[in-house]
Amino acid sequence: MESKKIYIKEEGYPPLLREIKDPPDPLYYTGNLQLARETCVAVVGSRRCTGYGSRTAEKLAEKLAEKLSEQGVSVVSGMAKGIDSSAHWGALSAAGNRGGAIAVLGCGIDICYPASNEKLRNRILKEGLILSEYPDGTQPARYRFPRRNRIISGLCRATVVVQAPNSSGALITAEMAAEQGRAVYAVPGSIESAYHLGSNKLLCDGAMPLVVLDDLLSDLGIEPAEEELFQKNFSNEEKRIISIVKNRGEITLEQLCTAAGRPADLVSGIVTILEIKGVFCTFLGKIFIAK
Repeated sequence: MESKKIYIKEEGYPPLLREIKDPPDPLYYTGNLQLARETCVAVVGSRRCTGYGSRTAEKLAEKLAEKLSEQGVSVVSGMAKGIDSSAHWGALSAAGNRGGAIAVLGCGIDICYPASNEKLRNRILKEGLILSEYPDGTQPARYRFPRRNRIISGLCRATVVVQAPNSSGALITAEMAAEQGRAVYAVPGSIESAYHLGSNKLLCDGAMPLVVLDDLLSDLGIEPAEEELFQKNFSNEEKRIISIVKNRGEITLEQLCTAAGRPADLVSGIVTILEIKGVFCTFLGKIFIAK
């Protein structure tokens, strides 16, 4: 499939990409270019990853690409093996919800690299967007991949490093994101694992730990639709407690017991569980809906 191209002065050029140092001009693409004009988050990591890293990248990308309120989030990565591929597959699994997968290549769009990702590439061509600063026929070269990372971060309001050893191209993407003034997150990992050494060091250097996805969504200004709160796997008792706290805005445990008509030990246990689930927070003896 022959690629199209768009120049930086044209209206459809991705707006955030215009802001970076040395933006690609022209930008070659195949697929739905509109995906690059909406809220984008980069999900990146090592080619060599653990099962935990792969699952985390896939689930994270899927959740980002799901419809939240009236917005979708496009997930950007580099179509490499490992974390990148998992992120793309996760985004594609939710693409019907208006989100999508964006792959940024270090070669021409007509070339599948790595060759083992042909099935993934074909899915992205059909349902997402593939970008490159290189014209068709440009072969992959070692030096082109670190350079393309500025495009991955440049498209995005935030970059999430899921899993990266001490020397990883994902760390270059994170560094470029920071230089571009964009948010950088890292998923914490075991201090005993070499697979997490680079991403854990990012946390020491000031990256924000990504522990709860809602924190990232809130930072992006994306809030779940009202009904989504009740689409989680809550029991009827939990839903009842959530509804009361949500209507009151803030409430003490004693007031909550009275409103719910339930004994204190039962309500206290439910509140604790909902705190763990990230629904409630407590402060100075009062219970609030977590934001």
